[in-house]
Amino acid sequence: MATHLDLEEQEQIDQLKHFWNKWGTLITTVLVIVLGGFAAWNGYQYWQNRQASQASALSSAVESAVNSGDKTRIDQAFGDLRSNYGSTVQAAHAGLLVAKAAGDKGQMDDAKAALTWVADNASDEGLKATARVRLAAVLLNSQAYDEALKVLGTKMPTEFDAVVADHKGDVYLAKGDKAQAIESYKAALQKTEPGVEYRNVISVKLNALGEDLK
Repeated sequence: MATHLDLEEQEQIDQLKHFWNKWGTLITTVLVIVLGGFAAWNGYQYWQNRQASQASALSSAVESAVNSGDKTRIDQAFGDLRSNYGSTVQAAHAGLLVAKAAGDKGQMDDAKAALTWVADNASDEGLKATARVRLAAVLLNSQAYDEALKVLGTKMPTEFDAVVADHKGDVYLAKGDKAQAIESYKAALQKTEPGVEYRNVISVKLNALGEDLK
């Protein structure tokens, strides 16, 4: 009986060896790929979370510096954020904040620099577009009309169509091109949903240019 069992066990072992010789390399490869991919995904998730956490800390430092009005601190904190975590959403938001603070103080060159950086480097298309629209407003204020129109001519998400057309109207009006201004304002009005308060702003501009919208 013992010999019979030993023979059965030996046959099973031989079958297992044969199976492993045939499929073992493939099984090992698949396991390495699956487990390696799992480890890589976990590592990537950890890296992303760590990046976001550190970027948030620097973003808070930028906000604190802006609130204090200390330009040296603002430049340092925002510079660190750009250098180390420039692709994060936090960096883009910080850039918009820095630009607004600079604009409020009349520091248009600083505002332009911050907005240009966000427009060129933000990973989110909505934040890129927001920066471009605000940059166009800064350029309009600086009488850089052609440059403003060039920025507004950049491809942006369709959600920005109305505000882009409205800003184009402002630039054309400042250039003295009344016809183009009216055309742009009408385009902005057409692209704005009924009932949205923004329509009233555009309508006031058109009325001021002698356009009867009734």
